[in-house]
Amino acid sequence: MTTTPRRRSRREEHRLGGTGAKVTLRNTLIAYAFMIPFLVLLVMFHTWPVFFGTFLAFTKYNIISPPQWVGLDNFRGLLQDEQFWSGLRNSLKYILIVPVIQVISILVALLVNRPLKGIAFFRTAYYVPAITSFAVVGLIWNWMYQQGGPVNAVLSTLGLMTEDRGLLNNPATALLAVMFVTLWKGIGYYMVLYLAGLQNISQELDDAATIDGATRWQVFWNVTIPGLRPTILVCSLLSTISAIKVFEEIYVMTQGGPAGSTYSALFYTYSKAFQDFQYGMAAAAGLIIAVISIFFGLINFRITRGGKIDG
Repeated sequence: MTTTPRRRSRREEHRLGGTGAKVTLRNTLIAYAFMIPFLVLLVMFHTWPVFFGTFLAFTKYNIISPPQWVGLDNFRGLLQDEQFWSGLRNSLKYILIVPVIQVISILVALLVNRPLKGIAFFRTAYYVPAITSFAVVGLIWNWMYQQGGPVNAVLSTLGLMTEDRGLLNNPATALLAVMFVTLWKGIGYYMVLYLAGLQNISQELDDAATIDGATRWQVFWNVTIPGLRPTILVCSLLSTISAIKVFEEIYVMTQGGPAGSTYSALFYTYSKAFQDFQYGMAAAAGLIIAVISIFFGLINFRITRGGKIDG
């Protein structure tokens, strides 16, 4: 006569390891010992700066004197500062590249996902701008955008430019020129993420839809896009936050000029902190940028349905 082994309770399973060995205090301490270095770095370089920066947003601080509590005075000052509003408007304009860069990245990912000869070279070529230092990228594009440069020559040939003038020196075109560089540099990065997402979609779903008579467009819209929804959420979130916090491109290429046409909200924060030494005002501006980023992040969750794949 055989007896059925007693099934362990959840408490027992939690107390026992994967091999049935009892989890001892020593094993627990060893696990936390491995976590401590990361937790220390996390607190030092993430958690503490967030809390201290939030505190500084309500103070007057110039790094020499101790912080002085001023309440909402910094935020009132920002509301009356036209330079801050100009930078915030430019940062919000930058969000326009988010849908463009996502659509192009998906199309490029579909292109390089095919098993064609030499496709590894094209994947590498598309990804190279993403890993190139922006100092190098800025120098190259500054030269290409200058008066008499290659970009002006192409635009003149196409009849899109009547006056040979540096695009970064023209307030009407400077922001668009910088946005294009961001678009060009970011496509490869998001392409890799979408390529990984495409390769996680079962080929059987595409084959079943094709057998049922679906066209290539119907397969793309009803199978590929729903399967990519989690990746779309991640990429759109990253792209939106990067657009709102645009700084590196502005700092390297234009320094906010000409005439403030490329002045961004984060560049305003940098100027207040490291040029004017008004750290309280800079922290308040950074807090506003963070709130705006969270707001647009929630919009991305809403549009992509939280990244859930249709069942």
